[in-house]
Amino acid sequence: MEINNTPNDPRITAGKNISYWTDSQFAFPKTPLTENLETDVVIVGGGLAGLSIAYCLSLSGKKVVVVEDGFIGSGETGRTTAHLVTALDHRYYDLEKIFGEEKTKLIAQSHQVAIDFVEQTVHQEKIDCEFERVKGYLFLHPSDKEGSLGKEFEAAGKAGVKIREEEEVPGLLYPQKALCFLNQAQFHPLNYINGLCKAIEKMGGKVYTCTHASKINHQGITTSDKFTVKAKHIVVATNFPVNNLYTMFSKQYPYRTYVIGALVKKGTLPNALWWDTGDFSKNTKYQPYHYVRLHPYNDLFDLLISGGEDHPTAETSDTHVPEENRYRVLEAWTRNHFPIGEMVYRWSGQVLAPMDGIGFIGRNPLDHDNVYIVTGDSGNGMTQCSFAGLLITDLINGKENKWEKLYSPLRFTFKESGVALKLVAEDLKNVLKKWFYTGSVELSEIKNGTAGIVKLDGKKCGAYRDESGKLFLVSAECTHLKCMVLWNNDEKSWDCPCHGSRFSYRGKVINGPANFDLPSYTDADPDSKSF
Repeated sequence: MEINNTPNDPRITAGKNISYWTDSQFAFPKTPLTENLETDVVIVGGGLAGLSIAYCLSLSGKKVVVVEDGFIGSGETGRTTAHLVTALDHRYYDLEKIFGEEKTKLIAQSHQVAIDFVEQTVHQEKIDCEFERVKGYLFLHPSDKEGSLGKEFEAAGKAGVKIREEEEVPGLLYPQKALCFLNQAQFHPLNYINGLCKAIEKMGGKVYTCTHASKINHQGITTSDKFTVKAKHIVVATNFPVNNLYTMFSKQYPYRTYVIGALVKKGTLPNALWWDTGDFSKNTKYQPYHYVRLHPYNDLFDLLISGGEDHPTAETSDTHVPEENRYRVLEAWTRNHFPIGEMVYRWSGQVLAPMDGIGFIGRNPLDHDNVYIVTGDSGNGMTQCSFAGLLITDLINGKENKWEKLYSPLRFTFKESGVALKLVAEDLKNVLKKWFYTGSVELSEIKNGTAGIVKLDGKKCGAYRDESGKLFLVSAECTHLKCMVLWNNDEKSWDCPCHGSRFSYRGKVINGPANFDLPSYTDADPDSKSF
């Protein structure tokens, strides 16, 4: 078994910055697939969704194979803040308008079922992941309407959520009314999924890392090394499904979100979760909100993990604050609300906001009935991915599940059609930007530590020169649907503004829906015109 713990390896984490969860893991086992296999179910993706599904299927007696192109948890699971909640991104009063009271109850139940499932699994498999039941506090953002907490209290109560009103939020630096969500939870996500891996393998399942599924269809997968896994059922759990080129991008939108970890003296704050209701002045459709939790750090300090300052992927024009400066804004907000000390971690992640507020779990649209996807987690990925294990297992085993239609990726409403048309219009605008892009610079202008779009032999390329002066050249055309990628100076990655595909500065794909690397010209001579 080879151990690889190189922080700049894009197989370990989806960007330059290392999260606390990844930093507190000491070994990354490299176990690539090196033979052809046949199995009941092949699962693409070694994050929380893929491993929850593999675990539940293994419990049901199915033979499973998991393939992950990086390491376990190297995608968005390793960049989360790991809230397990029934307090959702979308307010319950909005969900009630979209889905009605009965379906909103089902939505609330699914997240509670997910929390209970994680707790049960932790105890059953004896997973040491610092799982803890905590209370969660939702308080008003200054831009929100005064009555919104009252509306949410009523709607959440009707949906069956255990909730109460509080006159003051524990831990905040100043008094403020809030809603208290009971029976929430938190854990260490990578310790948890590593525990799932051990349980899966103990039951006969196989988990392969550093194994890229370059071809996926209803018969199984083929890896980039030309090995095959034939299966009766195929599940794609890659955050954005890499086997769905055209359908799902019209149902969800990618956002970048930011996280800091700051030291707090032990005993200063209660173990709890905190959220504000979101900044309505920035986005009336998708309000970026702040989300906070506490985690044990060492004998003297806890780590306050605070997130927020979301924006559409590769698009920061809403506030003219570039990616790398979002942490400064987030730190200022956090210091204004909590008694924090030194900031010791910073990282970012990617969330997919579904157009109607809830995720997609089930059969892949316009595909064979034995191909399944999980996507659209929004900010509730820990519970949705866990719940996906239960729902997908029922679908594969032919067992009736009352949540099947609710979470189906096939669902479509008249209201969604307007959103879909808007997304298509945005795509067209971004494609036109590529053809009429006027921001290209000369290669000589790319100084150490900077990047930009350059034209070489008539082709647009992404150029990055590291601090030592080494030049990295890649195609600037996303391998998904040919939009032009833009430079993310925070994570040192090339990000697609159309659908959220992301690539390392070397061109390696680190986020779908793209499933292939950007062509790299790093080893070519820029003057040779061999581009």
